[in-house]
Amino acid sequence: MNQKESSRFRSFFSPNSLGIQLLSRTLLILAVLLMLIGLFQYVFMREVIYRNKAESIQSQIMSIPNVAWQQLGTSAENSFIRPPFFFIPEASLAFIDAEGNYSVLSNGPGGINPPKLDTQEYLSILEGRPGSGQGPGPKTEPKPKPELKPKSRLNYKVINAGGTEQLVVLQPIYTGPEDAFGVIQASTLTGPLKELLIRQLFTFLFLSLVAMLFGLLGFLPILKRTLVPLFNMVDTAEQIDAGNLARRFPTRQGQMEIDRLAESFNGMLERLEASFEAERETKEQMRRFIADASHELRTPLTSIHGFLEVLLRGAANQPEQLHKSLKSMHSESERLTKLVHDLLLLSKLDRAPHIELTEGLLDTVIRDMEPQLRILAGNRRLSLRIEPNIKCKYDEDKMKQVILNLFHNAVQHTDPEKGHIQISLFEKNNGVQLSVQDNGPGISDSHLPHVFDRFFRSDSSRTRKYGGAGLGLSISKSIVNAHGGTISVESREGEGCTFHIRLPK
Repeated sequence: MNQKESSRFRSFFSPNSLGIQLLSRTLLILAVLLMLIGLFQYVFMREVIYRNKAESIQSQIMSIPNVAWQQLGTSAENSFIRPPFFFIPEASLAFIDAEGNYSVLSNGPGGINPPKLDTQEYLSILEGRPGSGQGPGPKTEPKPKPELKPKSRLNYKVINAGGTEQLVVLQPIYTGPEDAFGVIQASTLTGPLKELLIRQLFTFLFLSLVAMLFGLLGFLPILKRTLVPLFNMVDTAEQIDAGNLARRFPTRQGQMEIDRLAESFNGMLERLEASFEAERETKEQMRRFIADASHELRTPLTSIHGFLEVLLRGAANQPEQLHKSLKSMHSESERLTKLVHDLLLLSKLDRAPHIELTEGLLDTVIRDMEPQLRILAGNRRLSLRIEPNIKCKYDEDKMKQVILNLFHNAVQHTDPEKGHIQISLFEKNNGVQLSVQDNGPGISDSHLPHVFDRFFRSDSSRTRKYGGAGLGLSISKSIVNAHGGTISVESREGEGCTFHIRLPK
């Protein structure tokens, strides 16, 4: 037995283990059921044994010849006691005539006298017609020999007389089909019958204990095998930690509940893994963001600090140097102000973007911006392919900012004389698509996945020349996402690039 199996064995037999609890509760339920079965068996068998004994005594009484009952009846009427010439084992006999006179015929074992019942009870047996429950008909002449009715109802009861419990059988006899001659009372002690019942009960209890023992020995390996999938899940769970979320629980172990539990755990692990991955990406993005922001803020601050040092060294007294330094410091401060404004805007969009969307004509917005776009384009050629009456829900100021960001990005990356920028607007797939296309150098495949990252610049020197910090596309993406839309880019190196914005109609 290896270490894992030994650990499973010890844990299985722990008092608090699921296996021991299932086993103990199963055995407890089985023991209670066997006790109930034993109790019902005792009650049922008691009635069956008493009835069988009563039927046996009745059969023996009915097997006595008619002449014997005639002699006994005559002896009882003349008060002349004769020794009985017949014998019923373990029974005492008494005869009750038609007037209710009680006579003892024989005593049982140990000289125990037969119990005497109420006279009215004997008379009710004589008055009832066996087999029909009706009283006797008109009397007929007595026949010389009495007869027992071939089929009569069984009358017996259990009474306590003189501190001993006895089974009493009452059997009427008839001189003819309608006339009752008397009642034979046969009684026997119930002690031997109870001993038989007790022996049967103890036999049942012994067999039940043996059955439970064999059931325990047979159920243990089956229960251990049944709990193997649960042990496997425990082993897998022990191997999973924050740094190892790639493990998965087996989901095909032949037990529906365990399989469903494994599937639930696997779903939870996938969500945890995605959450940890997102957290790692967020931390990495935050680290890069802080480093890039620090770098971008340091550049204008360093420039301003340098010009201030120049002025302090005496350049302030020289008008030309003073004007040049102040102009450069003003440019750097504007750049710094724009950078801080963009950072604050991104922070607001990330925290809780609240944009009021109103339905309107997006083509009208672009038409109104056309003069401004042409000024920004300079000598570059500007083409507008706009379908009329394009309606959607948008925030006008935010959409103008997105269009200006994309257009400014296209201006930066196209030739001032040969550049061509095209803005398209049309309906597509039950939505609205806005595209900004240029014929610049394009974006390389290695840079394409990062164009919307913050502070990302495919051409750092050219971007810095125009005062950019690599935040325009990030801001545009956040605004489009707040509109419930998507933004994407298509580009081939040397053939320009196209930005697509898709908004719900």
